Amino acid sequence: MSEGETEDRPVRDELARDEPVQYDEGYGTEVGVGPHPEPWPAGEHYDPELLAGGDRRNVVDRYRYWTREAIVADLDTRRHDFHVAVENWNHDFNIGSVVRTANAFLAREIHIVGKRRWNRRGAMVTDRYQHITHHTDVAALADWARAEGLPVIGIDNLPGAVPLETTELPRRCVLLFGQEGPGLTQEAWKHAERVCSIAQFGSTRSINAGAAAAIAMHAWIRAHADIG
Repeated sequence: MSEGETEDRPVRDELARDEPVQYDEGYGTEVGVGPHPEPWPAGEHYDPELLAGGDRRNVVDRYRYWTREAIVADLDTRRHDFHVAVENWNHDFNIGSVVRTANAFLAREIHIVGKRRWNRRGAMVTDRYQHITHHTDVAALADWARAEGLPVIGIDNLPGAVPLETTELPRRCVLLFGQEGPGLTQEAWKHAERVCSIAQFGSTRSINAGAAAAIAMHAWIRAHADIG
């Protein structure tokens, strides 16, 4: 157990050291911009190394040449009121995809439930711009959510779930996702205020866990985000 970690107190996750530094390192086509022409723009939010060497990160244009700390601080001023939690018992590679989508939809915080280490490859380094907290189990997540006044909404398509399409998601909530294959654990079902299913019309029993998470987050966006 890491220093400062307890069974019932979440701790902030640390960055993996073996992940690419930039979005385009090892991923194919180069992205971003090269060195900024002089004179350089002024402001503490600019990173002199990026201005001099170029910015190849996976960030929108308004954040080009900004320091990571400045980007996070700016995102913190307008994060949405939903949290994303993912069960991590088998090192599911889909977790990275969920984190990347949570960044795209600006979730307030991401919660990893279970194993502390998770597969970051699919996150494409977007985890560096999110607040990520670890919980040892679903009960610990539920205790934290209860203290914050946040209902836990599970996403799964097993019997007993209610249709996401006809459910009004709370503005303040935790969207809890299971792993590819087994879905939510029984413990997660026990602690969820409700579990929502995603309507399907084909022959497959389920859709990819990362895709299901994206659909659920976008349902929250459609209901509560200021699209304008």
